[in-house]
Amino acid sequence: MSDLLSDHNSPLLAERHGRVVVLRLNRPAVLNALNSQLMQLLVSTCSELDADPDTGCIILTGNERAFAAGADIEELAAQRHLDMFQQGFFEPWDRFAALRTPIIAAVSGYALGGGCELAMMCDMIFAADNARFGQPEVKIGVTPGMGGSQRLTRLVGKSRAMDMILTGRMMNAQEAERAGLAARVVPADALFSTALEAAQQIAGYSKAVTMTAKEMVRQAEQTSLQDGVLFERRSYYALYGSEDQIEGMQAFMEKRPAVFRR
Repeated sequence: MSDLLSDHNSPLLAERHGRVVVLRLNRPAVLNALNSQLMQLLVSTCSELDADPDTGCIILTGNERAFAAGADIEELAAQRHLDMFQQGFFEPWDRFAALRTPIIAAVSGYALGGGCELAMMCDMIFAADNARFGQPEVKIGVTPGMGGSQRLTRLVGKSRAMDMILTGRMMNAQEAERAGLAARVVPADALFSTALEAAQQIAGYSKAVTMTAKEMVRQAEQTSLQDGVLFERRSYYALYGSEDQIEGMQAFMEKRPAVFRR
């Protein structure tokens, strides 16, 4: 990883815990608002980690006050239609959403607008009990633009998505869990340890297998049940003969922990 990520003045900080890498959004003065610099740094760093066999899981988090309170409005206000269109302003986020390594969003405080959209691009959201989610773009004369209208609808259903996007109201952590937006809600002081424990568990498995499993679940969002089951079955068959499949089943029969090649 870049040396920039160890500089406390960097908008993105990184720390490694074995096969888990923690990425921390670090623009506290603006509640971790997402600007182009942070977007590019996050996407390039995650792309590097995605190709690293020694990285089995990524945790993306912010600070106690905010995961990310939205896109950087000062930067957006200076744009015009042709600027946004010609630059493909939000398109780098598609590279983040396409990452194959499992990613946990550990959300404390505000995850609003682009921050909520970024959390939804991750594979699961662990929410502190003080977390607040929302798509309040309507209040500043725009709509979600990083995929929020699509992902939120798929996660919580049309009615709840309409409610949040059209009124701009926030959803608290408990409601987010009930609605299917958050996978777990934990006390704020236990958020990091809970996310790290889950990430280490994921990273302890074969990366080829966790990447395959992630692709299977993603396929469920994109296709029919029949086609999804066929995709799952063929992906399952493809794992046979791999060192990790042989080791995993042999270890089970020998009643010992598996040692995956990864």
